[in-house]
Amino acid sequence: MRIKMTTLTWVALAIFAVTYILIFALKNARPYIALASAVVFVVLGITRIFPDFSYSPLAALKEIDWNVLMMIVGIMGTVVLFSESGMPRRMGDILISRVGSVKWMIVLMSLFAGIVSAFVDNVATVLMIAPIALAICSKLEISPVAMVICISISSNLQGAATLVGDTTSILLAKFAGLDFTDFFFFRGRPGMFWVTEAGAVASALIIIFMFRKENKKIPPIEVLNVEDKFPTVMLVGTVLALIAVSFIPYKDAAAPGQFYKPDWTNGALCILFMIIGIVRGCIKRRSKAPLQKVLIGIIDEKDTLILLFGLFIVIGGIRRAGIIDLIGKGIFNLCGGTTRSALFVTFTVIVWMSVVISAFIDNIPYVATMLPVVRSLAAGFAVSADPAVVNNSATLLYFGLLVGATLGGNLTPVGASANITGLGILKAGGHTVENKDFMKYSVPFTLSAVLVGYVLLWIIWM
Repeated sequence: MRIKMTTLTWVALAIFAVTYILIFALKNARPYIALASAVVFVVLGITRIFPDFSYSPLAALKEIDWNVLMMIVGIMGTVVLFSESGMPRRMGDILISRVGSVKWMIVLMSLFAGIVSAFVDNVATVLMIAPIALAICSKLEISPVAMVICISISSNLQGAATLVGDTTSILLAKFAGLDFTDFFFFRGRPGMFWVTEAGAVASALIIIFMFRKENKKIPPIEVLNVEDKFPTVMLVGTVLALIAVSFIPYKDAAAPGQFYKPDWTNGALCILFMIIGIVRGCIKRRSKAPLQKVLIGIIDEKDTLILLFGLFIVIGGIRRAGIIDLIGKGIFNLCGGTTRSALFVTFTVIVWMSVVISAFIDNIPYVATMLPVVRSLAAGFAVSADPAVVNNSATLLYFGLLVGATLGGNLTPVGASANITGLGILKAGGHTVENKDFMKYSVPFTLSAVLVGYVLLWIIWM
């Protein structure tokens, strides 16, 4: 594939590069950097400085995946009510009451966080479980740093297990037309759930080894009694509803004459369950407090929403400028050919490049950017003489992107929102964590999980 750079592509690439550099360098300003970059692309499109580049405000708004934003808002709101009910604390108490030592408490709290995160956004999972870890460590008079770090990276890892586990999974599912069950079994083969769980087992063994000397006994703990279980029902109902509608295809994936769901279905369901929970809570308590708490919880996560809002527009801009196709062609030329060995090189580049980049850039904007690139790469293998390459290249590369970006985001403190959230909780509790202290746990955890996922994906699909 021949790569031809024009003035437009150079300018668009420069804006894109500066955007990402600033996002990494100025963590607190990331959402507003994304918005500013989005405005720049729209202004370029309106002024028609480049005759071949048109990008109106209406076109920019159409690039935003409103369904994804609605899902995040709805799930976050329901999680706020779920957390307020005390059910996460009760679940943690039950788990801890069956643990004999600090070592196994860290291991099981990490696994517990991972299980929750498979069905709840990883940031919400950390917000639910990390405070429990702080309280327990305070009782035991030990530092909570190691436990909260393990909870954060475990939450980030397991977010790739299901469609609803993380924003990156939601983005991939919508882009590739996957439903909830496809994450378990896809085209008769094990899906991302099993690949992620294999990585979780490998990382759990790493945690056991690292904390092998932490054998301090845990005293008996009183299990919290939860009176209001309705928010738990709403959260479970949200997940079950998403599972149910996942069997209904979107319009693009539906056969002629087949019933299909609107693009906003998942988001509307999440919002609906959140509203039911809020209304019921306000009526039960005869107070606006549940509504206020949900609004505060969503506002606290506004940076994620603003960041995605801006990046959807930015990605639409670079796609219209031809950057996505150029990146795909560049990787394709680097790997060369359409053979199985060329696909292996491409797959390897996607996975490990994603690990490195996601270590420094939040995996949400990275995955959103790379999905069109992966589609472009997969299209290049459609002319291969090897049927397995033709049939499986897209799936292999999509799942490889998710493994590298989601699991790889654990490598550094700024690589994933869950890590940033966990460290923020520690800082609020008076515990400052240096990069080297975080990476002492995150590097072996991440490399073991990614390596297992990398090998399994190739074995399963090729």
